[in-house]
Amino acid sequence: MHKFVIPFLISIFIFSNLKAEIIKSVDISGNKRISEETIKIYGGIKINENYSEADLDKILSDLYSTNFFEDIRVSLNDGVLSVNLKEYPVINNLIIIGEKSKKYTEAIKKSISSREKGSFIKKNLVKDVESIKKLYSSVGYNFSKIETKFRNIDQNNIDLIFEIERGDLTKISKISFTGDKKIKEKRLRDIIASEEYKFYKFISRNTRFSKNLNELDLRLLNNYYKSLGYYDVQITSSSAEIQKSGNVELTFSIDAGERYIIKKILTNVDPVFDKNIFFSLNDQYKKYIGTYYSPFKVQKLLEGIDELIIEKNLQFIEHDVEEIKEQGSMTIKFNIYEGEKILVERINILGNNITNESVIRGELLLDEGDPFTNLNLDKSIAKIKSRNIFQSVTSNLSEGSDKNLRIIDINVEEKATGEISAGAGVGTSGGSIAFNIQENNWLGQGKKVGFEIELTDESLRGNINYTDPNYDFLGNALNFNVYSTTNDKPDQGYENTLVGFGAGTTFEQYRDIFASMGFNASYDDLSTDDKASATLKKQSGTFSDLSGYYGFKFDKRNRSFMPTSGSITSFTQEIPIISDKASLMNLFSSSVYKTISENVVGAGKIYIKTINGFGDDDVRLSKRANLSTNRLRGFQKGKVGPVDGGDHIGGNYAAALNFEASFPNFLPEDTKTDVGIFFDVANVWGVDYDSTIDESNKVRSSTGVAASWLSPLGPMTFVLSTNLSKASTDETESFNFNLGTTF
Repeated sequence: MHKFVIPFLISIFIFSNLKAEIIKSVDISGNKRISEETIKIYGGIKINENYSEADLDKILSDLYSTNFFEDIRVSLNDGVLSVNLKEYPVINNLIIIGEKSKKYTEAIKKSISSREKGSFIKKNLVKDVESIKKLYSSVGYNFSKIETKFRNIDQNNIDLIFEIERGDLTKISKISFTGDKKIKEKRLRDIIASEEYKFYKFISRNTRFSKNLNELDLRLLNNYYKSLGYYDVQITSSSAEIQKSGNVELTFSIDAGERYIIKKILTNVDPVFDKNIFFSLNDQYKKYIGTYYSPFKVQKLLEGIDELIIEKNLQFIEHDVEEIKEQGSMTIKFNIYEGEKILVERINILGNNITNESVIRGELLLDEGDPFTNLNLDKSIAKIKSRNIFQSVTSNLSEGSDKNLRIIDINVEEKATGEISAGAGVGTSGGSIAFNIQENNWLGQGKKVGFEIELTDESLRGNINYTDPNYDFLGNALNFNVYSTTNDKPDQGYENTLVGFGAGTTFEQYRDIFASMGFNASYDDLSTDDKASATLKKQSGTFSDLSGYYGFKFDKRNRSFMPTSGSITSFTQEIPIISDKASLMNLFSSSVYKTISENVVGAGKIYIKTINGFGDDDVRLSKRANLSTNRLRGFQKGKVGPVDGGDHIGGNYAAALNFEASFPNFLPEDTKTDVGIFFDVANVWGVDYDSTIDESNKVRSSTGVAASWLSPLGPMTFVLSTNLSKASTDETESFNFNLGTTF
């Protein structure tokens, strides 16, 4: 047998070499705009090297991949490589007709493959049209019409024309939920991104129907139900009925299924690792056994595993999760094993028509050239999602130029990132009005910019804030704010203007522990007249202050929005640097949340603030401690505590204790209303600049009802309260409401 096989292999080798030939010269024809040297580089053509048939096929493939050439013919005879080319025509001008918006025009040009001064490839036009339709659909224009035309300038140049008819916006006229929901419809409306169209929501994009927005709603609902333990939930958008008006009625069909409790948590470690490394995880597991299943809890446990991996400097390690269902219970099994030794060759960012690419790359835990692990890819996607400026974030992995290299495509879908809210309060001495507007993705840079203003009978307060959540891609948040407050109180005989500027940074020091530091600079001008008290006149004049602050926050809530378990505790101290009236401020707050039953969620909160002057310095009127209406409901903001000349001046100390209970299922679902009750106990006391003024050392308390209603005008919150104890000088506020929407 061997005597036949060996000669056969030798003959194949000789035949292959006979077919190979050395290139002595290159003859290129048909090229008009692409130089011969460029063609040689793209084709990898080298003189005096041996080329086989396979090598010639690679030259052909490489040249076609440039998209410069419509037809290519390659041959090698007598040492001469002949390359005969037919170039694609060039798109001289890319013209878009029918779209007046510059923003959409630029987005269209980014989304299509045809480019001005690029090759005109006729077969790509179908994909370009679909890309434009998808772009319009993503912003609510679901019936756009696109026609392509081209105009020949000469044999090698054309003008490509897209004639576009947007059509009308497809608005969401009604949203409803059917099936075995187990959750009130109002809460489900809070979870999804889509909103019913109302006349006052003309700015909001979420009132426009699109396939992408609808898919986001399904993911949000699915994640929410699973976070409550409904692991088998089935959610479908059973219908998106188009009405004669062109608007859409959305119906979500939900089958919540059974609710699961975590019975057991296991770790399955690959024998290549020391099992003792992961033994400390058992302490974390005990906290979750016996509680309802939630993917957020699984994620917390995975983060603990990740910390151990980083701490022990383990490379190319992977893990996955098995979730084993039994009757009403769940066993969670973490498998930890050694992964393939693979590197990242390239990362492509796709779909970011508004957001700068650097914003997305700044959240990645992987970079080109790094060891690849699914763990770091999944965490990178989660970090991008946590910015809350995209409707969806997905990734696709493909093989690179070598079997040990990978190319990562990250696809993002933009979403509306603006918010508007307004509020008002009515009390015993008048009312207050507040307005707030915020953009969470300013100029596509991922930065937050906000403006708020509050007006009462005697004061005007304004604030502009700017936050970069990931400054210089270091993982630190950087924030600036400018504020101004004017108090005009002729009955008390004084007028006060406070202007200030502040800057600071926040970063995660350890897991769930956040540190902050910064400074505040302010200018305070207080003028008095004959009606002012003698002690108040002593504080008149202009004062400057520069102070620094630092603080820590320990956040163990299960989620930041409407938490149902966990706690958050913070401490902040402000220290004077240069000050005409130096003072030291301390602030401590803590909130604990607990789900008592499916129908009751409880919360307990404590707040303590102290501010005292250094030496003989008294605390300025503008810096004294007060309580907000969130800490002491039923009382007007800044209208509790010591009084000087008929005016509330705040205190050196403020403290509040709050108990709350919300009842998500108390009212019938068709009311679209959540209710809760509260009990507040608080006090503001202490006057350092005049011992004759009553320190108002009296405990204030109130109780009442809070309601959140999805009204025809948008989401509204109401607080109705009554005072249980108060001082005779306190000014109450028995009713407060707030209206908000997004854009």
